[in-house]
Amino acid sequence: MNMKIHSLRLVTLALLCGPFLAAQPADDTQLKQIIIFGRHGVRSPVLPNSALYFFSATQYPTFTDTSGNTLDPAVITPHGGTIETLLGGYFHLWLKQEGLLTGNDSADANFVYFRATDTPLITDTAKFFWTGLLPAGGLPNINVVPGNDPLFNPVGAGVALLDYQMALAAVNGRLGGNPQALASAYAPELALTRSVLFNYAVNATPVPLAPAGKIDATAEPITLAAGDSTLPVSIGGLTDVIAAIDPFVMEYANGMPPAEVGWGQLTAGGVNQTFRLYDLLLDLEFRTPYLAKVQSSNVASHIVRSLVQAATGNSVAGSLGSPSTKIIALIASNTNITGLAGLLHLDWLLPSYEADVAAPSGALLFELRQSQSTGEYIVRASYVSQTMDQLRNLTPLTLNAPPASGPVFIPGCSFDNATFDCPLGRFVRIADQVIDPHSADFVN
Repeated sequence: MNMKIHSLRLVTLALLCGPFLAAQPADDTQLKQIIIFGRHGVRSPVLPNSALYFFSATQYPTFTDTSGNTLDPAVITPHGGTIETLLGGYFHLWLKQEGLLTGNDSADANFVYFRATDTPLITDTAKFFWTGLLPAGGLPNINVVPGNDPLFNPVGAGVALLDYQMALAAVNGRLGGNPQALASAYAPELALTRSVLFNYAVNATPVPLAPAGKIDATAEPITLAAGDSTLPVSIGGLTDVIAAIDPFVMEYANGMPPAEVGWGQLTAGGVNQTFRLYDLLLDLEFRTPYLAKVQSSNVASHIVRSLVQAATGNSVAGSLGSPSTKIIALIASNTNITGLAGLLHLDWLLPSYEADVAAPSGALLFELRQSQSTGEYIVRASYVSQTMDQLRNLTPLTLNAPPASGPVFIPGCSFDNATFDCPLGRFVRIADQVIDPHSADFVN
């Protein structure tokens, strides 16, 4: 039985809640801790080509290892591993500049906490990121909870209880009780997807029939039914559409020849257009308020408590690492990042992506900073990701040639300044209002 979380209004916060910082032309803050909530790297498709071929006129291209052997489904590619190491290398440079890393990797490793979901894709991503962040820091030290990690899958782990009928009603309510209306609302995206899958010009008239023996995923009814702890609501035909388009962004990001990206029919812009359908599913499954509250309260609670622990220097139940931990890296899935963003009402927009996309290797950052003039602690949120072409081209990252990034506004808290700073005390109170105490605990 879960321990209920009590209010986050800790007595120690009285020390942190001084006068609010005024917007300042110069940044007088010092970075004290950073929480990096990242997505796994570029991977092979989640379904094998034998299953994907039911959706397309032509076999999907093959993802291979360095020896040319076909990769298993849903594993990081060699290209994806390099991408992750490049990103870790950028954080190494940036955090040295910020004073959070000293450059002595073996010593710095003592102040770093890594945690990853228990799948080869995500643990390998974490290892590659560690290698870039701490190249001389020894073997990667990744915390992994076997099976369902309560931080990333609190429903599967039994920390949170999801009412599947409530979840179904919550999603259905967002769709006006008519999920099939999505077929007309997203008609251009579905039309492009069908033309790519069945290899004809998107403006062809009349529209060709589906090849014999193939499943036309774009024509399947969009219905709602109760799901499971992975996808809490089953969204009928939209689920098959997502399976069919899943490889496209990975083909592009993995550096495959143009002829193999959507069989030569998709540029980066076309990939983004088809992926509006993928983003739609993530939005419904993880940003819907009820679902965000149940599925993301536990990770939100641990993040907030870790920031308080670092600010006060005192151990706080339900936090990650120790009071001296400077870097916390949580590596999980786009579903986890989308859910946390939904819970806290966070949005971002980066070059080459649609709004709020949790891109391969991208990360949502929470920086704990202290004003050198007032002593007050603030939270600064941002989202960082290599652009699609940086992913594709294995672009080296430096302080002068960084990944794309943008500040993230925290509603009800952020100042109207360039970095949307948020006083820690206020951030804690806002989090306390949205975190469901029945869906989080002090331990897991």
